[in-house]
Amino acid sequence: MEFGWSPEQTAHRENVRALLERELPADWDDIAVHGPGSDAQTAFSKIFCKKLADEGLLISHWPKEYGGNDMTVWDQFLMGEELWAAGEPRGPQYMNVNWIGPVLMRYGNEAQKAEYFPQIASGSVIWCQGFSEPSAGSDLASLRTKADKVEGGYLVNGAKIWTSYAGLATHCFLLARTASAGKGAIVILLLDMTSPGVQVKQIPALIGEGDIHEVFFTDVFVPAENLLGEEGQAWEIITFALQNERIGIPRYAFSRRMLDRAAEKLKADGRFENPVVRDRAGRALALCEAARLMVYRVVHQRATKAPQDAYGNLARWAIIQADHAVNDFMTEFMPEGLLGEDQMQIAHHQRAIAAGIASGAAEIQLNLAARRYLDLPSEPRRGL
Repeated sequence: MEFGWSPEQTAHRENVRALLERELPADWDDIAVHGPGSDAQTAFSKIFCKKLADEGLLISHWPKEYGGNDMTVWDQFLMGEELWAAGEPRGPQYMNVNWIGPVLMRYGNEAQKAEYFPQIASGSVIWCQGFSEPSAGSDLASLRTKADKVEGGYLVNGAKIWTSYAGLATHCFLLARTASAGKGAIVILLLDMTSPGVQVKQIPALIGEGDIHEVFFTDVFVPAENLLGEEGQAWEIITFALQNERIGIPRYAFSRRMLDRAAEKLKADGRFENPVVRDRAGRALALCEAARLMVYRVVHQRATKAPQDAYGNLARWAIIQADHAVNDFMTEFMPEGLLGEDQMQIAHHQRAIAAGIASGAAEIQLNLAARRYLDLPSEPRRGL
């Protein structure tokens, strides 16, 4: 296997680094610590994403017919690594370009593409995903939000929880149950968050300001043209979306950057000579590299259009382990950073907390890997 990068890929990475050096403000660390869903980082993300769009980078991996530059899946991940290593100046908008757009390309109708693609390409909109519910969490099959068929569309009632970025979102990728497509069928609705009957309540949390919310729907009307795909097609669409989401955030890049920074600081004051410190740093480094290579395997599958398998779940688990290992290392050997002395360490600490929950809890990833990779039964077999 060739682990090197082509001259074009190296130039692409350097181009992104140069843009970050040029465009990130001097107080960027102070902005990033508030979290991707905060007012401060969201406001900056719109400025930054406009500059990315002007440089032809925001949706560069999209096909030209949708406004992109036909860049490869690898180019997308190389840029993602650099942006996440810097603290993700795209804020919540990374979701728009990484999986909302690709899902609409595959399952959206022409009217939906015409409406949403220019908004995403301009970097001016924010999407949230209405998946988890108070009684469901990561178990999407247990969701209870209802979408009753009415004249001209659907009437939505129910609630979602842990909804990232909902407080500032303009649109919601909403999952709901409907009786019109058979008992218990799930539909996907592209919801305007300004619709009457939508109420958003922020949930205070350690992972950053404005990152998670409760969203309540009371007789919210969604026009029929905002149905994504066909009724009864939701699981196929969700599966495709989650493949993009689970490894769409190269968290290992941010963790590796923070680990390198920590090692330099510990060397500077003589603490890195401690063999225990060096051993723990080496273990954290190994986990970062393992996560990177497992993600690359999944990227290779996409690049070669190979069938997706359980490696997406395994890669997600590896990312979580890397995040936690680096966070634990810095917390144990550099606790002063969490006391306000290092804003980026605080930001990493917050993101490490979220890593094991977002995109499906860590335990869910292991359950899926057990069934899909190890072929274990979902329930204990009788008589064994």
